[in-house]
Amino acid sequence: MSAVRSKICGITRIEDALLAVDAGADAIGLVFYAKSPRAVTAQQARAIIAQLPPFVTTVGLFVDISRCELNEILELVPLDLLQFHGDESPADCDGFQRPYIKALRVKPGDDIAAQVERYQNASGVLLDTYVPGIPGGTGEAFDWSLVPQGLAKPIILAGGLHAGNVAAAIAQVRPYAVDVSGGVEAQKGIKDAEKIRAFMQAVKAG
Repeated sequence: MSAVRSKICGITRIEDALLAVDAGADAIGLVFYAKSPRAVTAQQARAIIAQLPPFVTTVGLFVDISRCELNEILELVPLDLLQFHGDESPADCDGFQRPYIKALRVKPGDDIAAQVERYQNASGVLLDTYVPGIPGGTGEAFDWSLVPQGLAKPIILAGGLHAGNVAAAIAQVRPYAVDVSGGVEAQKGIKDAEKIRAFMQAVKAG
């Protein structure tokens, strides 16, 4: 199997972005959701991206944002990929001249395959933990056995991952990529260098 990709999400500082890249992360995530403790402004995101070396994918996370507001951010911030984490329909996600991934919050009884099929134009689908009223970043894992095999899109696994469980998650789900935020933090919005390195080593071992 090819190497599992990785994204360190909730980056708020240039030094944390560079730590993630130095440890081997393929992508960094920037949260444009004001209610998140990891939220950044367009200006902060632009400054972080300006310091990145080549071949690092920059991902912007959005939750039910208006098209007007998102277009304003895209005029300022050179994002490579959009991540929609709210109740966006396929039509809401299309039309920004950027590839996108759609986050789905998983709970027992969900028809994940049918949900994935709805987002025909998505580059991939991110599976996160369902917690009522919280669109993501819960720090809680879901039951990985709920993920069916053979889904129509590449799967990014998220939700409560950390150095101690990510190898097991990869072995069970066989995702295209894994996504971590709280599992590599010293506090919300501030990353921990050792936790990032340990996470990335576990991903490579998995």
